Amino acid sequence: MRADYDTLAKTIASLTAGETDEVALMATVVCELHHSDDRFDWTGFYRVTEPDLLKIGPYQGGHGCLQIPFKRGVCGAAARTGEVQLVDDVEAFPGHIACASSTRSEIVLPVYAAQGRLLGVLDIDSNQPAAFNQEDADKLSGILERTFEGVA
Repeated sequence: MRADYDTLAKTIASLTAGETDEVALMATVVCELHHSDDRFDWTGFYRVTEPDLLKIGPYQGGHGCLQIPFKRGVCGAAARTGEVQLVDDVEAFPGHIACASSTRSEIVLPVYAAQGRLLGVLDIDSNQPAAFNQEDADKLSGILERTFEGVA
């Protein structure tokens, strides 16, 4: 089963209408995304909790890494550069952090509040190689932008 991003966007918008608490929003987004697509083996947020450091936030799947510095891994690269990271083969990514040995590919998207403040990153891991593409990046970016636009 592949995510129906249009339906997901409507469902998430309906569930989160008027909510401005970032953790509540993250928990809802993760729940909806994780159960929408067979490719999504681990789905979660890493939150910016201090300068240049991400800490695990709401997630679904096995245990994740508790902390990720901006200078390490795919999540760190997304936070550091502000760019979506599409990784077809995590073993080929310099500095990849293996939180789960089953992960083969990954997409990580930066998440911003309304004023451009980096809240964290959305990390989706797959046990399939090359599981994600530009359409996933574009659709997920749109969902995140609309969901977090009310967060100060």
